[in-house]
Amino acid sequence: MNKHFLSTSIALLLCLGACAQNQTPAQNQTAVKFSASINKANAYKHLSVLASDEYEGRETGKKGAWMAADYIKNYFKSIGLKGPVQGDYFQPIGMVTYQLNQPVFTIGGQAKVYNRDFVVPASNVSLEGFTFNTKEVIFAGYGLDTEGYNDYKNIDVAGKVIVIFASGNPSQQSEAAPADRAARRKAMTAKREKIQYLANHKALAVIQIDPSLDSLNEETKLMNAGSGQLTLKSEENTARMAKMKTFPTININTATANELLKAAGTTVEALQQKISSTGQPASQVIKIALSGSAKKEEVKVRAENVLGFLEGSDPVLKKEILVITGHYDHIGLTTSGTDKVNNGADDDGSGTTGVLLIADAFTKAKAAGKGSKRSILFMTVVGEEKGLLGSEWYSEHPVFPLEHTITNLNIDMIGRVDKEHEDKPDYIYIIGSDMLSSDLNAAGINANEQYMKMNLDMKYNNRTDPNQFYYRSDHYNFAKHGIPVIFYFNGVHEDYHQPGDEVSKIKFDLLARRAQLVYYTAWNLVNRPARPVVDKNEDGTPKK
Repeated sequence: MNKHFLSTSIALLLCLGACAQNQTPAQNQTAVKFSASINKANAYKHLSVLASDEYEGRETGKKGAWMAADYIKNYFKSIGLKGPVQGDYFQPIGMVTYQLNQPVFTIGGQAKVYNRDFVVPASNVSLEGFTFNTKEVIFAGYGLDTEGYNDYKNIDVAGKVIVIFASGNPSQQSEAAPADRAARRKAMTAKREKIQYLANHKALAVIQIDPSLDSLNEETKLMNAGSGQLTLKSEENTARMAKMKTFPTININTATANELLKAAGTTVEALQQKISSTGQPASQVIKIALSGSAKKEEVKVRAENVLGFLEGSDPVLKKEILVITGHYDHIGLTTSGTDKVNNGADDDGSGTTGVLLIADAFTKAKAAGKGSKRSILFMTVVGEEKGLLGSEWYSEHPVFPLEHTITNLNIDMIGRVDKEHEDKPDYIYIIGSDMLSSDLNAAGINANEQYMKMNLDMKYNNRTDPNQFYYRSDHYNFAKHGIPVIFYFNGVHEDYHQPGDEVSKIKFDLLARRAQLVYYTAWNLVNRPARPVVDKNEDGTPKK
């Protein structure tokens, strides 16, 4: 083929594609040149580290996440990005957890062992905590007040400690574990209603006999202690915690319950059989000394967003910022199975890797004198798996004014293929692109047409999607402030939030192509004359 004709044709095509974004053919050729480092080999180099077993699933507030943060910081520094947080790359997050502090439960003056004989549900403890002492308790069966059966008949529970079975009913001695989500939700609702009944009738506390505690694993112990329930430290959250309405609750295992019931000359099994055979309550006063106490304490958690800044070249436009994000945290370790590491290679090691690759491409362009006109903030955030906490913190404590932020491009899972696209894997889901800005939506589509020609699947690009993906990743904390966003996503797969989400299952050629799409979209956004126009309200209605 005639080389002159070929080069002329390519230039013409690039010009036609560039018109809508005011890009010259030379600018487009430059973009292609510096995209070369966004390749599968470099992707593997980063992801094989970030999603390794050594990083222990990168759970927020744990060693693996700190290791990932250090890796990203060192990489940002090595390629020449600046630390924009008073010269540093870390934006510390005011993150705390509330943990139980030395819960106590005694029977007849003898202290029981926490997380063996009893547990205290952390959600039922306020910051002030609770304490009670009593010389008698009321056993009230299954804690039910229903038509034809009432464990509380002729009983005034006010100011009393009540002992009930945590689950089950008068017609059967125990209930099987709920088999599905709906059944579990129904069972939890029933338990809450029983406790709420006692709270409404001003009982002092409740002791729940719970056979599921007869064998406690480490995961359950941590859950009971409140470990992992992270929240942002703020006046609003502190006030909310202070106003929480709780009711003193202690759950005991069967052996501990039998020790308590010995004072009445009975056992758990005997009482269940009596109620089941007669269909009548076996409520009674038991003379025995009990005491209990628990208090929550606030524990500071180390967590940080990692920021790398590339200043724009245009004296005027450089004050405007494009933010490119991916969350580097995952869900950490599990206590079950032989493989205990939730590596999070796709979720979101792949997105984090994409941010690193794109950052490298743009810094190489700047080093060659082809830097972007606008500035770019490359930010890997933490706490996404805990409720989008890292991006929420940034949106409330921005390093650069939000009014100068033109767009957020968020990358969350770009390394796998979902079942719907197994036959045609060259795709990416685009979410949020037209929610606030028709202009941004057009820019994203145009970048794809110019450079990649991938299938941009808009299936989830709406607010009524049952999966609610628009609200489930870090872009939303920008969108809620009126900043237009695009969320790049490959969809869920069978290893989602499972130990099987490993590096060996990543399609590195696809990861690189998807990262290139984000790069080209970013290239156009940071070099075009005008920022994307926000022409829609948060509810999708046109701005007037």
